[in-house]
Amino acid sequence: MQLTKPFKHGNQPLQKTHQVFLRHGLVQMFVLTKEYSVLVPLFFGSIPDSFKTLNSLQELDLSNNRFSGSFPKVTTFIPNLVYLDLRFNDFTGSIPENLFNKQLDAILLNNNQFTGEIPSNLAYSSASLINLANNKLSGEIPTSYDLTGSKLKEVLFLNNQLTGCIPESIGLFSEIEVFDVSFNSLMGHVPETLSCLSEIEVLNLAHNKFSGDLPDLVCSLKNLINLTVAFNFFSGFSSECSRVSSGFDFTGNCIPGKGYQRPETDCSVIPGGSLSCLRIPAQPLTCAAISVGLKVIASSSP
Repeated sequence: MQLTKPFKHGNQPLQKTHQVFLRHGLVQMFVLTKEYSVLVPLFFGSIPDSFKTLNSLQELDLSNNRFSGSFPKVTTFIPNLVYLDLRFNDFTGSIPENLFNKQLDAILLNNNQFTGEIPSNLAYSSASLINLANNKLSGEIPTSYDLTGSKLKEVLFLNNQLTGCIPESIGLFSEIEVFDVSFNSLMGHVPETLSCLSEIEVLNLAHNKFSGDLPDLVCSLKNLINLTVAFNFFSGFSSECSRVSSGFDFTGNCIPGKGYQRPETDCSVIPGGSLSCLRIPAQPLTCAAISVGLKVIASSSP
């Protein structure tokens, strides 16, 4: 299968030296990304439907180009795909739910123009890396209850338009190493179930509207090396937070007696003060019991 028509290089179709030849059933990796030169134009156009016939294709990298239009749904029909990289393009519209039903290990959709809500089945994805950063996604972070055996290690939702609370079910993602929801409009308290993320190394909650005290249990996580909660409305934290090995940034909050905080006038009215975030009714917190507790709460909800 010869692909010259769907893709363009700059303002011209792909020339002979740029043509891409794919033999049905044999391709395992396809990379069409901008070379590291300011003289090389970007590829643009649409992704051909013929991609779904590439039965052996496992890695698809279309990053750093100018592809546009809605999410290329043909990628969800490539049978053995495990790595999908659509970063740094101009895709728009919603992210399809069936993307997270595929057996993918990495989903990289950051730096596009995607809108709408994050699909509710994201938590059931087999991926270890999900990057949705720098889009225009809105709504709340999906709440998932029947999650078992998640492989997620890196979750990047930064710089979107997300609102609401961090769901208590975040504690079910016990393998997470990086969790970044900075530069959104999330509110309410930070759930203590974050303390169940025993492998987490980087936790970035900066530039949101979180309030209350930062839970002691979160700062006690043994593998945590970078904790950023700057520019929220937190009112306190324990001495444990100061022990985070490589950095604890709490500037721009409402913590009495600390430097570089918000003016008192900014702290007089807390954003989302009336927002009710679900709390697990159990003390002390037992991470192994979170799943059971969430299911009970879910089944009792109207």
